[in-house]
Amino acid sequence: MKLPKLLQRLQFSKVVVLCFLIVLMAIGAVPSYWTGHWPWAHPPKIANLKQMKNLRQTGLSLPDWQTQQQHTVTIGGHKWSIQELQRDEKTQVTLLLLPQDDNKAQPEVEWMDINGFKEWQTDQERRLHFKVETPSQAGTHKTKEPGTSPARPTSSNVEARFFRGWTRQQTFAVLQWYAWPGGGNPAPSGWFWADQMVQLHRRRLPWVAVSILMPMEPLAEVDTALPLAKSLGQTVQAALMAEVLRPKVISP
Repeated sequence: MKLPKLLQRLQFSKVVVLCFLIVLMAIGAVPSYWTGHWPWAHPPKIANLKQMKNLRQTGLSLPDWQTQQQHTVTIGGHKWSIQELQRDEKTQVTLLLLPQDDNKAQPEVEWMDINGFKEWQTDQERRLHFKVETPSQAGTHKTKEPGTSPARPTSSNVEARFFRGWTRQQTFAVLQWYAWPGGGNPAPSGWFWADQMVQLHRRRLPWVAVSILMPMEPLAEVDTALPLAKSLGQTVQAALMAEVLRPKVISP
């Protein structure tokens, strides 16, 4: 009898969350109904598109990592930045980045495109969670008033896909997620709902698809790369938020 009750509670929780989202969307829609200006008819523009396009050409600068090579490759009809990064003689990784290229672009099938490009087998998939703290972007003053406290750091909670990809020649630990200001998730729906929420405040969430390939010993367990994956994921998310995903506002 315990299992049916547990399932009923879980279903009830999902209904409550859904109703809460509907109420929030309704609250945002009521003013638009009376004015006739629907937010989804003319969504706000992405303020970071210029920086995002530059990312494709220049790659991402990471502390303690050196870029050995950076170039652009078309994968699944989209242009990805591919960087070969090295921390020391034993630690080399490949960083693939696909930044949003226009205001209407949404995350879709990027992970399937990577699978087709690499032609690998995948297994041992799990979710990896990590948190990144970056300086708050709320204040824009160059000087700080005497007696004021320093800005609180902004926390980003990221959920990423972590799995093993292998061919007959090589084995990788792979970390993938869609990064946006303040968070990240490997599912397109994660970005979609986060973007819908900020649109209620006439803002948008720019996104960057991130795929990190960490070479391993042939058919090694993916968890052997866990410390490197978590550390590198935090470094990449922090660099993206500092260089590309920094919140901006477009003047109307």
